[in-house]
Amino acid sequence: MKMAYCVEERSSSCFSMDGTMDSLQKVVVAKNKRTTLERAEKFISSHYFTDVNLYGRLYPKKVPVPNIKHYAAPDRIPYQKAVNQTFKDVKIGQSFGPVWSTHWFKLDINIPEDWLGKEVRLVWNSGSEAMVWKDGEPLQGLSDCCRADFILSKNLTKKELRHSLYIEMACNTMFGAGLNSMIAPPDNNKQFTLSSVEIAVFDRDVYDLLRDFELLVDIVKHMSDEDQRAYQALYTANRMVNVCHLDNRDSYKEAHQIAKEFFAQRNGDSQHIVHAMGHCHIDSAWLWTYDETKRKCARSWSSTLRLMDSYPNFTFVCSQAQQFEWVKTNYPGLYDRMKEKVKSGQFVPVGGCWVEMDGNVPSGESFIRQFLLGQKFFQKEFGIKCKEFWLPDTFGYSGQLPQIMNSAGIQRFVTQKMSWSLVNKFPHNTFIWEGIDGSQTLSHFPPGDNYCMECKVEDFLKTLKGNKDKGRVNNSMMLYGFGDGGGGPTEDMLERLVRLEDTDGLPKVKMSTPNQFFDDVEKTSNDVCKWIGELYLELHQGTFTTQAKIKRYNRKLEFLLHNLESAATIASIKNKSYEYPQQALCQMWKDFLLNQFHDVLPGSCIELVVDDAIELYQNIEKTANEELQRACNALCDAADKINMEPSITILNTHAWERFEVVTLPDKEKGDLPAVKKQKLSRTTGEVNRNGQTLVAVKTAPFGVGTLTEVEVVPVQIHQDSKGIIHLQNEHISAQIDDSGRITSLCHRKSGRDAIPSGCYGNQFVLFDDVPLYWDAWDVMDYHLETRKPITAIKTSVQVVEKNKLCCAVQVSLQISKDSHIEQVISLDATSKYLKVDAKVCWHENRKFLKVEFPVSVRSMNATYECQFGHLQRPTHGNTSWDWARYEVVGQKWVDLSEHNWGVAVMNDCKYGHCTQGNVIRLSLLRSPKAPDANADMGNHDFTYAVFPHTGTFQEAGVIQASYDLNNPLRVWTNTNTIAHGFQSFFQLDSPAVVLDTVKKAEELPNVIVLRLYESFGSNVDVTLSSQLPIKSVARCNILEEVEDKALEWTNQSVKISFTPFQIVSLLVYL
Repeated sequence: MKMAYCVEERSSSCFSMDGTMDSLQKVVVAKNKRTTLERAEKFISSHYFTDVNLYGRLYPKKVPVPNIKHYAAPDRIPYQKAVNQTFKDVKIGQSFGPVWSTHWFKLDINIPEDWLGKEVRLVWNSGSEAMVWKDGEPLQGLSDCCRADFILSKNLTKKELRHSLYIEMACNTMFGAGLNSMIAPPDNNKQFTLSSVEIAVFDRDVYDLLRDFELLVDIVKHMSDEDQRAYQALYTANRMVNVCHLDNRDSYKEAHQIAKEFFAQRNGDSQHIVHAMGHCHIDSAWLWTYDETKRKCARSWSSTLRLMDSYPNFTFVCSQAQQFEWVKTNYPGLYDRMKEKVKSGQFVPVGGCWVEMDGNVPSGESFIRQFLLGQKFFQKEFGIKCKEFWLPDTFGYSGQLPQIMNSAGIQRFVTQKMSWSLVNKFPHNTFIWEGIDGSQTLSHFPPGDNYCMECKVEDFLKTLKGNKDKGRVNNSMMLYGFGDGGGGPTEDMLERLVRLEDTDGLPKVKMSTPNQFFDDVEKTSNDVCKWIGELYLELHQGTFTTQAKIKRYNRKLEFLLHNLESAATIASIKNKSYEYPQQALCQMWKDFLLNQFHDVLPGSCIELVVDDAIELYQNIEKTANEELQRACNALCDAADKINMEPSITILNTHAWERFEVVTLPDKEKGDLPAVKKQKLSRTTGEVNRNGQTLVAVKTAPFGVGTLTEVEVVPVQIHQDSKGIIHLQNEHISAQIDDSGRITSLCHRKSGRDAIPSGCYGNQFVLFDDVPLYWDAWDVMDYHLETRKPITAIKTSVQVVEKNKLCCAVQVSLQISKDSHIEQVISLDATSKYLKVDAKVCWHENRKFLKVEFPVSVRSMNATYECQFGHLQRPTHGNTSWDWARYEVVGQKWVDLSEHNWGVAVMNDCKYGHCTQGNVIRLSLLRSPKAPDANADMGNHDFTYAVFPHTGTFQEAGVIQASYDLNNPLRVWTNTNTIAHGFQSFFQLDSPAVVLDTVKKAEELPNVIVLRLYESFGSNVDVTLSSQLPIKSVARCNILEEVEDKALEWTNQSVKISFTPFQIVSLLVYL
């Protein structure tokens, strides 16, 4: 019997085992895998042997475009303005700049007639991003890394021999312009060279073969040597090289047929299914500005639409309503084409949010507004509401997001960022995520661990092997397309998808949508696992602190917008001449939510973005303050007046009584005419260190009124012979040493000291803060090994305020020769906590400033406020999951408690925390140098407070105190003296429930929205009362759509039942 062996070659004969020759068979040559594979690789290489390989035939004819005209624009200007400018001749090889500038080019193209019937493309290379324009419409983006040509004609006709195009060149790459590193600050001296502008014949047959070869080569490279399918691919590629003669185009078809037969070999029914979705993650700002993102959207999405015309099954998912609105405003023609593709089902809006926001720092109401504005936009523009929350690139996810999602009509969630965790790998890809209130959402982390895949064999195998829920779930998402800086899917990616739809050895692939994927999972998957609570990313924890000014504005404006909506809503009810600032509020919220994007609020952006964000914040602050004063004036105008003399008026926007010391408006400095008129007690009316008048006041819940007479126990202060400062009021006493450290903090009623003997509270500490790579993002665990207490005294402690209402000391510390801290430690007569107002001059290089409080508490867990609730985290490092949480996020407070005793640390604009053992640390300032070389440099103001208490933190009032610390009573001088007293508009009979939001409904007339949440973690029935002219009340979702039948509104009140951490939204009909 004759037996041939090894691999066939081009010879016309073959030797059999007995040594005779079979003259009609090919010669058999023993082959080496490496050489055979590399032979195929070199045959399609764009770098090697291009004069004799297949790739060298991709553009068989090329000619340069002559007479290139250029205009250097002064800024990013619209097309109509640009084309009316004077253009001048430029040549290939010229460079353009500086970074972030814009250059327009005019191309008058004449295609040779002998190219008729060919596919013809414009080939462009400026080393930057660019946009092709024709007849006023953006047609396609060009880029330095993913899209270098533009199709002029797929089959050239005589009518297409002449083309007049404009190219808008942006002097930045897809990833900005970092100096020698992607995340480095921009290189302001960088120039971009116009290295080629050509027209070329594009050989479609060669292109198809290149894609065939590429996939076969990748199968060989990425499949195991034990898998015979890899060797089948190797020998198939080798056969194709053998039959492919570059001077014989008929051989191309023969080679393509060989590949086609290989790819046509099908999988079994049980093979894993990959749902491929085109995707183009565009950071709304990161290594580039908001304004550049507007152009990135146009470049990316115009390119995507062109592909949809050629690939009718191609589906593309797209999030962030803000970016849609940008395109609608700046590129209306493109937006109309997008709407057509949305209608056809190819262009799929996802996410339901205004932007892809940070998942840690925003307040609960900010989260809600992201969904409210996002879902309303998609509903208005496209007639749809998104069914999935889409947040692939955020640095952790609050445990309240499932409930908020559900209330926005969303039960599905997609991200992949959890795959970045440094220590522990998340155990699931498809699972039920349960929030802190019990709400659930079906969640998916694409197993390829990437939202910018390229549909390569490696991507499919990684998706298949990475599925952690094998046996439970047989479907996975794969998100493909260049991203972060935009770009999106390419022709190459789609051609790979077409070939690998159902190929033996690889998972099955189908072009899909999120709805199709989740529907299939729900139909076919059994026993999906559950994860309860937050999704904590074990990386990028430095983003809780970086860019402190942005975070300070975020917190301050959250409360300012809360106050404005509260006052404006009541004013619109009480004063019919007052107009609620609906449009202004909408725009303020849009701008505010934009700044919560996941590279802006976390602080991981370039300096130009920080400048833009601060400018937006300042504009919001100015407008909101003006509108708030207008609303307050309208409230006073609606009140009963006694006479026309000025009076002091107070606004409380929280639904609990407040008893605190306030500062009167500046015009009342050192003088008390209005106070005297209102006959306040002798304990009020002190003058503080700044010459302002202090008054102790008591207010009713949620309302407005005049100063109310109160009795207070005076605060006391003295310095002992050892230089220790003693402060005391009726609730607490404190001892402060010469460097401002707290040596004792006693809860007077219980007699317990919050500071252990020999320890120091309010101890500033400095850490080295050098991460492995992600400078603005990461703080590594080893930073804790570099702790250095700050002990150098610049100015010793001294008493700066001493009166019956407030006593304070001031002390300054030297951090380094360039940085120092000035702090005022104060105690008010009414306060249950000791407050610190700090000013820091900060000029450090990769240092981390914290303040720490060792406390006399033993507990395995600390409690941190999160959005609309709280959660516990370990204070120990028993497991890798525990010690990986060495830096965590919190909102306004953290509490460490044992039975009947605890200590809380509150803050007015900080988010990073670390509680280890009995030491609570509050993170204050970082100093990374990339991507913003000046991050956090300069002056900073912030406030924090320490609150010892008996009982639980719930019973002690920590939650309410943290609101009060962040949102002092608003005091102003009213032009008329209104009736003495305080008018309360809303009251609650349980401290467990917080009335968080009062606003007018977005669309319904004569309807206001109330948002409440259960804050203790308890089941509770609460009665909400109001003296407003309310007709009826109904529950609604956060989109302000009625969910249940009307609640029973009787005797000016309604009873509502809450479960732990439940959020309840109400429509209140007037």
